Amino acid sequence: MSEIIQKLKGKDRRSLGRSDEVVHDVLNNPSLFPEVFEGMLHDDPIISMRCADALEKITKDHHEILQPYAHRLIEEASQIKQKEVQWHVAQMFSYLILDKEDKTAVKDILFGWIEKSGSNIVKVFSIQTLTEMAAHDSELKKKVVSKLNQFLESKIPSLENRAKKLIKKLNE
Repeated sequence: MSEIIQKLKGKDRRSLGRSDEVVHDVLNNPSLFPEVFEGMLHDDPIISMRCADALEKITKDHHEILQPYAHRLIEEASQIKQKEVQWHVAQMFSYLILDKEDKTAVKDILFGWIEKSGSNIVKVFSIQTLTEMAAHDSELKKKVVSKLNQFLESKIPSLENRAKKLIKKLNE
């Protein structure tokens, strides 16, 4: 196991461990990025979630480092069933420049997570990315608005609050 992945080992799923240190390391040495991406696919759920957290933080302001991994994010990372990974992957999808085929795949993944996930955080980040994608897609916008209206009626505060903000954003 590489030195950078060793920093992300642990026992507590409620802790991000040294993921902020890993973010700093990768930003100072981008050649470490592939190791952290591979770590997100690791069998150890703590390493996987901490790598996903670090990757999302790294790529939030540096989309270009993620772009070469777009297909792997869509085809491999999206298959991870762990909610802590899914919510970071949902966010990272919004950082990518996607062709029509990849956009379709991402939309299907995100709507699937909204329908099947037991995690409200996964649902929130999925609908947020879909809302961003809908800005220039009237057909998608209709589907997103319909889903946001369902969130408004859900009686789940986190879903209702995010839906209000996203509907307002769509109407601007």
